Amino acid sequence: MVVLSPRLSALCALLLTVCANAQSASTVTALSSSAPASVSSAVSASSTASELSSTVSSVSASSFATSETSVASITSSLSSVASESFSTLSSFSSAVSGSTAASSSLPASASSTDIASLSTLSSAASASTGPPLESTQITLPISSYGFTSFPVPSASPIPGVFPSTAPKSPPPPGSSLIPDFGPAWARAHSRARQQISGWSLEQKVSVATGVGWMGGRCVGNIAPVADWPGLCLEDSPLGVRFTDFVTAFPAGITTASTWRRDLFRARGLAMGREFKGKGVHVALGPMMNMGRIAQGGRNWEGFGADPFLTGEAAYETVLGLQNGGVQACAKHYINNEQEHFRTQESSNVDDRTEHEIYLHPFMRSVQAGVASVMCSYNLVNDTYACQNDRTLNQLLKDEIGFQGYVMSDWGAHHSTLAAVAGLDMSMPGDITFSSHTSWYGANLTAYVENGTIAESRVDDMAERIIAAYYLLEQDQNYPEVSFNAFDMTDPATNAHVDVQADHYKVVREIGSAGAVLLKNVAGALPLKTPRSIAVIGNDSGPSTRGPNGYSDRGGDDGTLAMGWGSGTTQFPYLVTPLEAIQARAQQDAPGTQVSWWLSNWDTAGAAATAFQQDVALVFVNADSGEDYITVDGNEGDRKNLTLWINADPLIEAVASANPNTVVVVHSVGPAIIEPWIENPNVTAVIWASLPGQESGNAIVDVLWGDVNPSGRLPYTIAKSPADYGAQLITGGTGDEILRIDYTEGLNIDYRHFDSNNIEPRFEFGFGLSYTTFSYSGLHVSTIPQADRTSAALEAAWASGKAAPAAAGGSTALWLHRPAFKVTFQVRNTGHVAGTEIAQLYVHFPAGAGEPPSVLRGFEDVQDVRPGESRTVSITLSRYDLSVWDAEAQGWKKPAGKFEFSVGTSSRDFRLKGTIPV
Repeated sequence: MVVLSPRLSALCALLLTVCANAQSASTVTALSSSAPASVSSAVSASSTASELSSTVSSVSASSFATSETSVASITSSLSSVASESFSTLSSFSSAVSGSTAASSSLPASASSTDIASLSTLSSAASASTGPPLESTQITLPISSYGFTSFPVPSASPIPGVFPSTAPKSPPPPGSSLIPDFGPAWARAHSRARQQISGWSLEQKVSVATGVGWMGGRCVGNIAPVADWPGLCLEDSPLGVRFTDFVTAFPAGITTASTWRRDLFRARGLAMGREFKGKGVHVALGPMMNMGRIAQGGRNWEGFGADPFLTGEAAYETVLGLQNGGVQACAKHYINNEQEHFRTQESSNVDDRTEHEIYLHPFMRSVQAGVASVMCSYNLVNDTYACQNDRTLNQLLKDEIGFQGYVMSDWGAHHSTLAAVAGLDMSMPGDITFSSHTSWYGANLTAYVENGTIAESRVDDMAERIIAAYYLLEQDQNYPEVSFNAFDMTDPATNAHVDVQADHYKVVREIGSAGAVLLKNVAGALPLKTPRSIAVIGNDSGPSTRGPNGYSDRGGDDGTLAMGWGSGTTQFPYLVTPLEAIQARAQQDAPGTQVSWWLSNWDTAGAAATAFQQDVALVFVNADSGEDYITVDGNEGDRKNLTLWINADPLIEAVASANPNTVVVVHSVGPAIIEPWIENPNVTAVIWASLPGQESGNAIVDVLWGDVNPSGRLPYTIAKSPADYGAQLITGGTGDEILRIDYTEGLNIDYRHFDSNNIEPRFEFGFGLSYTTFSYSGLHVSTIPQADRTSAALEAAWASGKAAPAAAGGSTALWLHRPAFKVTFQVRNTGHVAGTEIAQLYVHFPAGAGEPPSVLRGFEDVQDVRPGESRTVSITLSRYDLSVWDAEAQGWKKPAGKFEFSVGTSSRDFRLKGTIPV
């Protein structure tokens, strides 16, 4: 039974009155913000009136958190209401004056378009055939909302543990120091409050409202206000989009494959400097979705399928970007795990899974001082992510203590009342591209003036946005925008500023360090001065259109170095494997014969080219991207997990002709390689991912042994697509909302394989080397603490009590500071120097409900000489040994014995121990 609060009772009375009025009316009119008297939609209301009457009497409590509602969250006692059976109601225009009393008619001040309260919904539940559909969408009720600022998490600096710092002076990569950005944020917020103190309501609203699609020179633009210059927001996670003389960096998935924090940071720093050099204030990255679906179109923009690895990559990337001077934007928040129907799907996730898997990388970004977060297109538990009080206010701003601002993804803003739910900035600012209407702008101003939204909330929005500007010190000699994202050839708006510096070196190093050696029979690699080389496959050579011939890289022709969509940039050049191989072969032995065959479909010609050559190098790929581009029937997400362009028959044909066939795969993610992986003539396989502009040089470094491969898989390669625990949901038509239930819970990727005893082809964390390593000398110790700052909290945690719910509770110092130290020896037992990636997996107590093995640490042990031993240390925090208690709303140490393993992958364990907790 649900007991209605006085405010909800008033709301229901209001809606029932509207129903009565609607029954006698022929239409319900929605008013346009750009023309208050115009009709933007008119639909029959009489057919929905009785459904509306029955709907408003039913309140959904599914979006309530089990913890107390934050004082900074919605002040209404109702945080959401289920609006059902509105398949024919396109919009409902209303705004309520300051009074919460029921009214027999809408107030005269209601002159804005808003579907925040009653939304367009899908038809009833899906039939027995077809995709699962949602019949409910939870939205904010029409009411009058006050606002109280979120408490600011505070903790005293601790030398050697928790030093006060700023974005321009982060701790070194991989440091155990936990940076305290609190003082820097405090100074930035103070300056922002002073900046906006004399501004009008309209000026403050304009800071939160983009100027509209193509309304400025960047993909997103905030107009200047008084002496504040506004903001330029620009893609992408791998480089500055829509301009020239910039670097095309390796994709996130390639970077993650290095498992090297120093390279995560170096890439972020180089990108940050390029964004700043072009005059961009906000870089729209990094991307940190989890790769839940192996076919997911944008997985390649992120850092793999494990929250810990993704979190470390996100953390270091944010530190690097912001050290370079640009604001970073953590995206896409949250559960945006497939492209199909991304704006019309509800990702239904339980609270524990949300915290332990999908929220973790964003938490690590907040710990890195990230300036902004981008909310995603999808719904989360039946509420759109950009107007979701639970995810934006309660989790992000309260529990994690985020002090920056939340922007919408482009077109992901659905209502003016999203401001109440935590959305600070509307991007690109218009309701639909170039519509010249906005949910914010005049609508938000009207909502404040009629008492629906408190002006103090608008102050908070503007303060957060401008505080991020001051946090990055962008008021100090920041470059002007020097390009035009919508017209790259316009001489008046493109200064062609070259920001590349020597960043090609970072690109090449990541490309080689991220190459994963999956197979190497009898030392086939590195190559040993072959006299004849056959280079096979379309992926080895140039595109017939050049590297930028397809808009946003939406085509698979020639070597693949990035996926497609908004996560791309222009290549300044692209070194193909074919040209790099020819150059390296002549350097190695002048006169070496190099022949090639670039057609994947003429397999007979490929086999003839490979016949009697010392080695045949076959290059193949698999591509994907964003859903606004379809390539060969792949609507962003991949249709399947096969390699593209006849790759499997091509490899088999070449292997039948040449007993030393080496396969190089450039792929956006995992692929099924069963047709040929066990072929004895396939002597070596390198998984090269998406290497960026230095692609050919990077792979040549590995093929010839100039670089000993140390890359490790950031996901699992299965034997069958059905082996993955979550599958792509397709189907849906019109305004239907797909239901995507995350029934696998914590068991994504390797966790699913381990929990269900499924044998993968290559497990998460796997990768070979040209040398071998041994592990020994395991030791575990408790890290002593000189201070007693949080002794009571630490003792309560040790006794099994959940951490108290508090502002910034999930990022509290006592929870994240190093508490245990694991040390061991790694020795190079081979004949060449190499880098080892040591990985630590925790095995939680049996009753904890965790997967069998959970990654909780890794270290790259670089350039270990033959016979040399290195001591390696990995620390664990209390957070690393905690699970989320959804009932208590806190992190908790489960009862029982904690064991762990150290090894070379998620299944190859070399050392085992017990953690003394």
